[in-house]
Amino acid sequence: MTDTTQPKMGSETREFSAEVGRLLDLVVHSLYSEREIFLRELVANAADATDRRRFEALTDGARALPEDAKIRINPDKDARLLTISDDGTGMTRDELVSNLGTIARSGTRAFGKQLENAKPEDRPSLIGQFGVGFYAAFMVADKVDVVSRRAGSDEAWRWTSDGKGSYTLEPATRDKPGTDITLHIKEDADEFLDSWRLQAIIRKWSDNIAWPVTILREGKEEAANEGTALWLKPKNDITEDQLNEFYRHVSHNFDTPWDTLHWRAEGTLEFAALLFIPGSRPFEFAEQTRESRIRLHVRRMFITDEANIVPSWLRFVQGVVDTEDLPLNVSREMLQATPVLARIRKAVTGKVMGELKTRAKDAESYATFWENFGPVLKEGMWDDAAHRTEVAGLSRFRSSAVEGLTSFDDYISRMKPEQDAIYYLTGDNAETLAASPQIEGFKARGVEVLLLSDAVDSFWPDRLSSYEGKTLRNVAQGHNDLEKFGALAESDAEKADMDTLVPALKTALGESVSDVRATDRLVNSAMVLTAPEGGPDLQLQKLMQRSGQSLPPVTPVLELNPVHPLVHHLADKVKAGEQVDDLAHILLDVASIQNGEPPKDVNAFSRRLMDYLSGSASKKD
Repeated sequence: MTDTTQPKMGSETREFSAEVGRLLDLVVHSLYSEREIFLRELVANAADATDRRRFEALTDGARALPEDAKIRINPDKDARLLTISDDGTGMTRDELVSNLGTIARSGTRAFGKQLENAKPEDRPSLIGQFGVGFYAAFMVADKVDVVSRRAGSDEAWRWTSDGKGSYTLEPATRDKPGTDITLHIKEDADEFLDSWRLQAIIRKWSDNIAWPVTILREGKEEAANEGTALWLKPKNDITEDQLNEFYRHVSHNFDTPWDTLHWRAEGTLEFAALLFIPGSRPFEFAEQTRESRIRLHVRRMFITDEANIVPSWLRFVQGVVDTEDLPLNVSREMLQATPVLARIRKAVTGKVMGELKTRAKDAESYATFWENFGPVLKEGMWDDAAHRTEVAGLSRFRSSAVEGLTSFDDYISRMKPEQDAIYYLTGDNAETLAASPQIEGFKARGVEVLLLSDAVDSFWPDRLSSYEGKTLRNVAQGHNDLEKFGALAESDAEKADMDTLVPALKTALGESVSDVRATDRLVNSAMVLTAPEGGPDLQLQKLMQRSGQSLPPVTPVLELNPVHPLVHHLADKVKAGEQVDDLAHILLDVASIQNGEPPKDVNAFSRRLMDYLSGSASKKD
C-alpha cells in the first residue's frame, strides 16, 4: 500500500494495491448469489470482539463489559443505512489498518484465482476460507463506515471505504468502547433493510452465538437469536441443522462436518465438549498456524482459543470445550501450567483418537478424511512419542501393489514369508514414485513398496523406525535386501564388464559421487541415484534445501544395471580405450533428472549432450 495524506486535519487516505482492488471487485460481484452471508460474517466478528473484551477484563478492570453487552442491528430504511454495533474490545487506529487490511495479506492471488474459477454454489465457502468476511459487506453496500474505540482508551477512529481501491482514516467520537459498522445499502439490496429478513438470516447463520443479538424494530430492540450454549444441551435435543449451523459458526466454513463428537465427561474431571472434524480441507490449511484453535470456555464464558486442547497434529478438529474446573480469572500463562487443563487435553485427545479408529473401519468414508487431513495427522508420528504407534495404525498410504489407500496392517498381511521389513520410497508425487527406477527390482520380485509423497513423509519414518516388529526401510537408502527374495530370470543375461567400467566412472565423476557400483534393484532402467548407507535420503536433502535449511553435504551413490544396453555400451568404450568422461557426467545428470532434480550445471549438461549427439550423428553419416 501507499499512503497519501489528505488536506483535512487528521484525515488520511490509503490506497490498496492493484491486486487488492481486483479482489475487492471479485468479492463484490462474484459472490452475488449468497449476499446474505455478509451479515453472518459481521455478527461473528462482533461476537469475537466481545469475547476478547470479556477475557481482557479478567485482568484489567478498566476494560470491563457493560452488564447489557450485546450485538445490535439497526436498519434505517429512510436513510438506507444498516448498522451493526457491539460492545467488544474495539480497535485502535493501527488495529483498524491491520484488521481491515486482512485481504492484502498472503494468499490473495490464490484467492482471486479460486474465486474466478469456482462454481456459483461453491463461492460462499471461499469467504470463510480466506478470512475476507468483512469485505463481504461490499456485496450489499456501496460504502462502509467503521467507527471503533478501543477498550481502555478515550480515542475513537473512523475507517471509511467504497470498496474501490482505497480507504480513509480519521479521528471520530464514540461514547463507549466497541465498534459500529454502518453499511450504505445499495439500491438493489432493499431486502437487507427489512427487520424480518435480517432476523431470518440471524436465525439461519448465527442462532447459537452466545451473545444476545437484537434487531431494532419500530423503536424497540427485539431478540434475534436463541443464544443457547449448544454444547450443554442433551444430544437428543439438538437437530442436525443446529449442529451444522454451529459448526459453520466456530469453523468459519460453509461445508458440513465429516464427523461430530458431542459428550460430557463426569467424575473427578467434568467438562462438556462439542467438536467437529471438517468435511473438506480449508484452502491453504497447511500454511496456517500449527496450533489447535478449539475454544476453551469456563462456565459458558469464552476464555481463549489458544489453550492447545489437542496436539498440533489434530489441529483440524474444531469446536468448544467447556469446564467448571478452572477459575474464570486464570491467565493464559497460568492456564498452560494447570494440571486440570493437562487432564482435559489427555481426555479430549483420547476421545478424538478413539473416534478416528471407529470411523477408519469404513474405508470409503475414511479415505475422504485422509485426503483432507492425513498429512497433518501423520505429523504425530514425528512429534508425539506417546501417540506415535497409535497414529501409525490410523495412517494410510499409496502402494506399488494395490489401488487406493492401504494401512500398515494391510501391508503386513501381504508380506512375503521371508520379508521382515516394511519398504517405502519418498518423493513429491505418488504416480512418479510408482514409476521410479528405485522400485523396479522390488516390483519384479512381487515385494510391495509404500509410496510416500507428503513432505512430512521424509521425517517421521526415522522416528517410528518400526511397526508391529517390522523395520521400516527406505529402498533408496544404502544397499537393498533384494538378494533374500531371489534373482530374476532375466538376471542370466550377459552382464557388462563392471570391473573395468566402475573404476573408469569413479575417476571421471570424482567427488560428484560417493561411490559407483552395480545393483540388482534395476530392471528396465540403466542407472539410479541412491543415498549412502546411513546418510539422509535424497528426498530429505531436497526438502531441506527448498526450505532454506542445509544438511551436511552428502554425495549420492550412482548404481548401474549391469545388463542394460547403455551400460554395455559404456563398458565397451572403456575396454576400447576411449574417453567416457562426458558420457559419465551425462549419465549422472540424467539420473538426477530421474529423481526430479535438475542437473547441477544445466549449461554443461546441455553442451555435453549436444556434443555427444553431434558425434553420434557424424559417425552415422
